[in-house]
Amino acid sequence: MTKIDLIHTDINEKNIIRNLYQFYSYDSSDWESFDLESNGLFYMDDNYFAHYWELEGWSANLIKVNDEIAGFLLIEHNTLPGLDAPEFADLFLMKKYRRQGIGQQIVEGVMLGTAHPWVVNVFVDDTQAMDFWNAMFNRLPFHSVRTFIDPDRTDLRIFVINEEE
Repeated sequence: MTKIDLIHTDINEKNIIRNLYQFYSYDSSDWESFDLESNGLFYMDDNYFAHYWELEGWSANLIKVNDEIAGFLLIEHNTLPGLDAPEFADLFLMKKYRRQGIGQQIVEGVMLGTAHPWVVNVFVDDTQAMDFWNAMFNRLPFHSVRTFIDPDRTDLRIFVINEEE
């Protein structure tokens, strides 16, 4: 039986998330046009990254499968005007753990376990993420999913999930 844990990290585990974020950046480099810095690593905004441990409502979470590090989930406060909701910002699973229902279990445990709305932004060119979220919207009992495009960010699809009507 597969054991899946979502573990809220503290500042002492920041470097674990930072290291995993390099793999996430590599996976995202196709559609986000990331380039490597002169040190061979992808750029990280240290001030922004620190928010996951400093700001209320933000969190960096490790995903472990059978006690092995499998990925991370970053949650932050969304920037949509007039909507007080967290953003399911970055979900990353190492390739070895993909397509096993782990991501769905994380989404179920986090989003369906709360009464408030959630925001998810997905790059249009990230076909794996678009397919994943469309599958989640079809499989899970969300009571509403509103999709829209920000005219300033046409490269993103913005989903507002379980918004009060």
